[in-house]
Amino acid sequence: MTYCVGMLLDAGLVCLSDSRTNAGVDHINTFRKMNLFERQGERVLVLMSAGNLALTQTLVSLLRERLATDGPNLYTVTNMFEAARHVGDCLREVHARDGEALKEFGIEFNASLILGGQILGEEPRLFQIYAAGNFIEATRDTPYFQIGEAKYGKPIIDRVIRPETTLDEAAKCALISMDSTIRSNLSVGLPLDLLVLRTGALKVCSHTRIDAENAYFEMIRTRWGESLREAFHALPSPDWIPPA
Repeated sequence: MTYCVGMLLDAGLVCLSDSRTNAGVDHINTFRKMNLFERQGERVLVLMSAGNLALTQTLVSLLRERLATDGPNLYTVTNMFEAARHVGDCLREVHARDGEALKEFGIEFNASLILGGQILGEEPRLFQIYAAGNFIEATRDTPYFQIGEAKYGKPIIDRVIRPETTLDEAAKCALISMDSTIRSNLSVGLPLDLLVLRTGALKVCSHTRIDAENAYFEMIRTRWGESLREAFHALPSPDWIPPA
């Protein structure tokens, strides 16, 4: 399992992914779930993945192979919509090759993706791409997407994130969302990849690898837990329950 979140803001994009994969409690590995496609000054795209690791790695390999061809690829598409369609088309190719074989072994074709970025000539955009290759785009009403183990980290994002949220505040929110997920699900874990794209920069603003030694993330984990406990104890108890 994994957890990835992408946020579309007026100021740019914030993307965060974990790196844990597991096939049982005694078989846990680390693989990056975030891939970057960048030509500074022209385009920068980030792809995050969840689901069957073999399928998502095959997809990324196919996308990178296409970069060296004359056909459509992530360096030649003219806008982010076409980029999302290209990723969906490549995912369908992977399904056409491996789908039936997986089905024979009782394995579901399981892959979900978040694609975000900016191409010169348009604003940053964010898409969620499903296993069938179809996709939806983030809007001002729904400015973020999650894939993987999403439920534990969703409440804080719903309460905090708005299009006008600043990049630093969104990054802080994403890290709290990830911490909530890690605390509730052992299949999500460090290290993390945190990437920030600023609107109009057409290059990566910040890309940070966060491991167990990262002082800021450790501070976030400690102070958020303490703040939640303080807020909880500050709430009045229901008056219909007599005190002990």
